[in-house]
Amino acid sequence: MPKVASNGVEIEYERFGPVDDTPILLIMGLGAQLTRWRPEFIERLTRRGRGVIRFDNRDVGLSTHLDSAPVPPVEEVIAAKLGGRPTPAPYDLSDMARDALGLMDALQIERAHLVGASMGGMIAQETAFLAPERVETLTSIMSTTGGWDLPPPTPEAIAVMTGPAPKPSDRTAFAEHGVRVWRTIGSPGFPPDDDETRARVLADADRAYDRAGYGRQMAAIYASGDRRERVRRITAPTLVIHGDRDPLVPVEGGRDTAACVPGAQLMIIEGMGHDLPAALYDRIAEAILANVARAG
Repeated sequence: MPKVASNGVEIEYERFGPVDDTPILLIMGLGAQLTRWRPEFIERLTRRGRGVIRFDNRDVGLSTHLDSAPVPPVEEVIAAKLGGRPTPAPYDLSDMARDALGLMDALQIERAHLVGASMGGMIAQETAFLAPERVETLTSIMSTTGGWDLPPPTPEAIAVMTGPAPKPSDRTAFAEHGVRVWRTIGSPGFPPDDDETRARVLADADRAYDRAGYGRQMAAIYASGDRRERVRRITAPTLVIHGDRDPLVPVEGGRDTAACVPGAQLMIIEGMGHDLPAALYDRIAEAILANVARAG
C-alpha cells in the first residue's frame, strides 16, 4: 500500500472503488489500524459507486510512529487540561485532523465525506470544525464530544483497555487477550466470533504493534478535552450512530454529539456496543450513504 507525506508524518492509505472526486474517508479509532475497516463493509459502499479511502492514523499501523515522543500518564494530561496548563501530550486531535487533511491534499482531494469510529469520530469532528470547506458530510460512530460531565466507561471497559497486555510474541496469550477485549467492549446483541477475533488480532499484530503509540493516542484524546464549542460550529450534514450497549463510550456521548451539531441526525442501535459487527454492515452502510445523499 502507498504512503504520502502529511503534516510532518507519513500516512499509509488504501483506495477502493472508483477514484471519486468526493470520496468517503474512513477514520479508525484508538490503537486501531486501517484493517479494522473490513473489506466486506467497504464493499457495501463501493458497490453503490462511492470511492473509499482508509488509512492508518499516526502512531499506528504502517504510518509514522513517534517513537522519540513521551507517553505521558493520562492522569497528568487530564490534570493539566483541567488546570488550564499546557498538557504533556506530544499531540492532540487537531494534529490528527491535520493529518487527514494533509492526506487529502496529497491525493488532490478537495472535499470528502468523513466517517469516523470512536477516536476516529473525534478526529472527523475536529476536521469538520477546522476545515468546513473540505468536508461534504460527517458520520460520527460510537464517538463523543469529550465533555467532562459525560458518563465514563464502565470499570470493566477501563480495565481491559488500560491494563497490562501480553506481548504478541506469546501468540496464544495475546489472542486470548484480544478475545477478552472484544467480549468486554463489543456488542451484546451481536456477539463476536472468538475464532475470527483471534485470527484478526494476530493478523493486525503481525502487520504492526505499538503499545506506546496507543498510549500517545490516548493522551491526545484527553489533551483535547471538552470539544463541545468546536462541535457546535460544525456545518456539514451530520449523522451520529451509537450503540445503546456501548461500555467504552456510553451512548450519552453520541446523544451529546447529535445535540451539539445543528441539524444532526441520530441513530441509536439496540444491542450494539463498541464495535462494528458484521451483522450491522448493511444497516450502517445504508445510513452512511443516506447521509452522503443529504449533500446532494
